[in-house]
Amino acid sequence: MDSSSSTQEQYVTEVTENFETTCWGCGLRVLLPSCASAFKCGWCGAITDQNKKTKSDQKCIKWRVVRDRCFVSVVLVFIFFVIFGGVWAVYPVVFAVSILCGVLHSVVTAILSIATISFFSFAAFRCAGAPPNTLWGSYPAVGKGDLENYTYCHYCSKPKSPRAHHCRSCRKCILDMDHHCPFIGNCVGAANHRSFIGFLISAVLSTIYVSIMSVYAGLRVMPPLKYSVGRINGIGLSVLLWQQLSYIYEGKTYLSHLSSQTDNEEEKKDCQNLARFFGFQYSVTRFLPNFGVTQKRHIK
Repeated sequence: MDSSSSTQEQYVTEVTENFETTCWGCGLRVLLPSCASAFKCGWCGAITDQNKKTKSDQKCIKWRVVRDRCFVSVVLVFIFFVIFGGVWAVYPVVFAVSILCGVLHSVVTAILSIATISFFSFAAFRCAGAPPNTLWGSYPAVGKGDLENYTYCHYCSKPKSPRAHHCRSCRKCILDMDHHCPFIGNCVGAANHRSFIGFLISAVLSTIYVSIMSVYAGLRVMPPLKYSVGRINGIGLSVLLWQQLSYIYEGKTYLSHLSSQTDNEEEKKDCQNLARFFGFQYSVTRFLPNFGVTQKRHIK
């Protein structure tokens, strides 16, 4: 009897032991149980994790920068090689057919070349999307719920919104980050996601066009030639484009797709996700049927 009562008293003592800490978001002091390693502020909504310590992202940064620059250089060289080597090499053959075919070939080549290089430049050299600047650290300045579900980024030493993710290669937080693409040397986020999709579309069309024109020129010069190496590149780019469009249709990014597989969350799949991504003002339901609507069944 004595041992059980002493155990109960010890248990009660451990639960009631509290410690005082400070919320990083608004600076308010809160009283927490000693067993609480993470807490959410009731005023500003910021989430604090006591177990996480200050981190540094300086490790292995140099080789990542060198890797990204090498990939970008290789992609640029390949793009110019396809434009000048794969397209303009068939220039005499096309003009030999007729002047109209030659002019049409020149116009299509110019459009695809400008579109591919422009979209690649926007995706590679534009900031992927910086989170908005928020006030934090002071109770009078931070309003109630202004930092709802915000966490503290121990790499950047500043608040991180729930839609942001820290990229160690770019050494900053990216808003709506999809993934870090070494081929553009940049992250794919809120600011350059459209440019990245545009680059994939223009690259796929350019590769298909180069393959068709190469096969056409090869058949006129050397009739036994029937295949083109460009088809392999076209298949790879087409698969990547289809994957990106499917994520947009589901209302996800690549990272949120991985997290949803872990959390078993269901997202609303709708064509309106594509419309909102590309900036259409009108609802696509006026033009396209909504295949995601299902009738509810009553189970007796």
